[in-house]
Formats: sequence, C-alpha cells, structure tokens
Amino acid sequence: VVPGETALAFYKAKNPTDKPIIGISTYNVVPFEAGQYFNKIQCFCFEEQRLNPQEEVDMPVFFYIDPEFAEDPKMAKVDLITLSYTFFEAKEGQKLPLPGYH
Repeated sequence: VVPGETALAFYKAKNPTDKPIIGISTYNVVPFEAGQYFNKIQCFCFEEQRLNPQEEVDMPVFFYIDPEFAEDPKMAKVDLITLSYTFFEAKEGQKLPLPGYH
C-alpha cells in the first residue's frame, strides 16, 4: 500500500460451531508507532457481527496510510505494517475499548 492511496482488504471469518455466534472484532497495528498513520474509512470492527453455524464470510476493511507516514523519521526503517483482527464473542452489556494513540 502506498501512503496516501486507499486500499481494500478482506478478512475471512468462520463459525466452526453448530450455534450462531454474535461477536465484535478489534484491530491491532504493528509496529505500534505506525498505528497513528493507519486510517480506516470503512471497517467491520467494533460492530456486532452474526455468524450462523458453519458460516464463512469475507469482511472488508477500506483504509489508507496517512502520507505523513513517509515524512516521519521514526518510520524511515518501517517497510511492513501488519493489520490484524481478533474476534470476541459478544457478551450482553460488554463494551470493548476503542484503541487510542497518544
């Protein structure tokens, strides 16, 4: 992905059980310092998703890397950014914290 250009990626999720599952996904960016430059335009994360028994779905994320990434001297040696997701089964009343970069 070239900084400043939009990209579309798909993550595959499968419910291998015989019961429906409702869950929420959170994301992680590595290296951590690059996370401030990762911008989601549209994402499935932090929204409840229902997966029926044995269902497999592709979940899209539309994003871009801020062009300032290329100007940051701390990012000079970073040539790989990894975006990963963790799917948590939703529990009634449970709220997941939104990630923050300071």
